[in-house]
Amino acid sequence: MFMANAVIIIILIIVVCLAARHIYHTIRHGRSCCGSSREMEKKVRVKDRNKANYPFTYTVKVEGMVCAGCARRVENAVNSDGELWGKVDLEHKTVNVLAKKEMEMKDFVELLKDMPYTVLGID
Repeated sequence: MFMANAVIIIILIIVVCLAARHIYHTIRHGRSCCGSSREMEKKVRVKDRNKANYPFTYTVKVEGMVCAGCARRVENAVNSDGELWGKVDLEHKTVNVLAKKEMEMKDFVELLKDMPYTVLGID
């Protein structure tokens, strides 16, 4: 009886250790929740952080974002443009974009064309 309890306790300790290791690795390396096994991309930061230089403001509705990894990929696509500064609102599935140039929906569709996200509209 004692041996059976000891084996069960050892198995539980191993399971808890593996779960803790997985959680630590996920937090440390930023894996996304959408099934991607790769590490989260590094955040692309805009060079011009003066909001006064961005006269146009858009709210872009994007379908398909489900996790922080998705949000990071969309933000990086927007921020890589050089004339755009985007911040994703994952709860509302939107990207708030400051722009130095006038944009149309087709421009945002083009930005995300190689990604599994759909631009539904802009305000």
